[in-house]
Amino acid sequence: MKKKGPIIELSHRMIPGQENFKLETRTYDVTEELPDVIHRPDLWYVLSEITFSSHMGTHIEFPYHHWQEGACAADYPLENLIGPAIVLDFSHKSNGEAITLDEIRVHADRIQERDMIFIRTDKDQLFRTERWTEQPYLEEQAMDWLISFNPRIIGTDAAGFEVPGTDYQPNHLKMFQHGIAMVESATNLAAIGDGRVIVLILPLPIEGIDACPVRIVAFRKGDL
Repeated sequence: MKKKGPIIELSHRMIPGQENFKLETRTYDVTEELPDVIHRPDLWYVLSEITFSSHMGTHIEFPYHHWQEGACAADYPLENLIGPAIVLDFSHKSNGEAITLDEIRVHADRIQERDMIFIRTDKDQLFRTERWTEQPYLEEQAMDWLISFNPRIIGTDAAGFEVPGTDYQPNHLKMFQHGIAMVESATNLAAIGDGRVIVLILPLPIEGIDACPVRIVAFRKGDL
């Protein structure tokens, strides 16, 4: 995706039947569900039905995903989903390679309290391919350091940034127990560059779900 105008699109288009998680749609005439609605036979008047995984496409994971006492989609604070954001560029990292504390601290002068923090890997280029799960990962000490800034969210354009080879998903748990949501499979982070932007993430407020596909947009102050 490319930047068009002042708004930067950070979400993948969702294509039924082609996603890594379930996405099915059906479109039908309104009279199938609302028989009292009358319209001419030649008039296009339809409803759509959607069935999808909560982790389909670009999505946000809430604390409830990996912490039973954590907030679900409906309860996660709205003020945490709108705010300033920066991108940390680790696109030089290979699949399975660690992003260390020393490497992440290079960006210390750019991160402010309560920022949204996105980790750029350029692995979004592998989305919808057999290699879509390839990703570098954040060392636990690096995650601890990012959490110290009390970010609204931490996200990535890869399928994740979890420490491999563990059975307790430490990065998920650290974030969720601090009430921080996680964005996975974003895209187009290169369009933000080294600047600061405002990001909007507005998932459906469905009670009891752990995650939600989402459209994420960014813009620079003064652009709108």
